Amino acid sequence: MSVRSQLLKGILEGCILAVISQETIYGYELTLKLHAMQIEVSEGSIYPILLRLQKEKLIVGEMKKSPSGPNRKYYTLTRKGEEALDEFKKHWENLRDPVDHLLQRGGRV
Repeated sequence: MSVRSQLLKGILEGCILAVISQETIYGYELTLKLHAMQIEVSEGSIYPILLRLQKEKLIVGEMKKSPSGPNRKYYTLTRKGEEALDEFKKHWENLRDPVDHLLQRGGRV
């Protein structure tokens, strides 16, 4: 597994919550949005995470008719999901800033 994949594995769930917090969205559309943000993930990686987020009651899924093709499952963030996203943002900021600082100083403390 590449370094990029390992790093992404740790933050993908938070990124998905962030996208869903902005709008109700279906799985394939979510994948396209992440790609547009240069977060390259396969659909095969997204759906197990969506299922886990549903089981943890961080998102809810609702089947709706599609204007083109079969019904789609649209995902919405729950109150518990909003809290989880806030928690992710705090952890991300607490981790990102020291790592950026360390890398900018060439590893010197």
